[in-house]
Amino acid sequence: MARANRHYIPNYVWYITHRCHKKEFFLKFLKDRKRWIHWLFEAKKRFGLRILNYAVTSNHIHLLVIDSGSEVIPNSIQLIAGKTAQEFNRRKNRKGAFWEDRYHATAIETDKHLTRCLVYIKRYVNYLSKTYSSI
Repeated sequence: MARANRHYIPNYVWYITHRCHKKEFFLKFLKDRKRWIHWLFEAKKRFGLRILNYAVTSNHIHLLVIDSGSEVIPNSIQLIAGKTAQEFNRRKNRKGAFWEDRYHATAIETDKHLTRCLVYIKRYVNYLSKTYSSI
């Protein structure tokens, strides 16, 4: 069965999640999370990705962005996910999938929904900072 097409809705807010393959903890080290963040901001520079908020956990990411062009989000995720996986696999001398399937994107329709997403990610970041600082 063919994959469903992605939708482009100009200036819409999208909540994106992307999970590591088989829920592995490929992003458990600070070095790997920082590289993901590096590529996120590289995508911002290259493609004009408009970032509202993000969180990087040990096995998945949360990203809240505004769709500012028909190929901005797909090109950005391709860059971020591809470069993160290539660097990790090269450093660990491994082959194979880094990411589970495709990223999941949900359109955010209302101000109330947007606020909830921003708060959710903020709480996640606060939780992660407490968790990682105790290690």
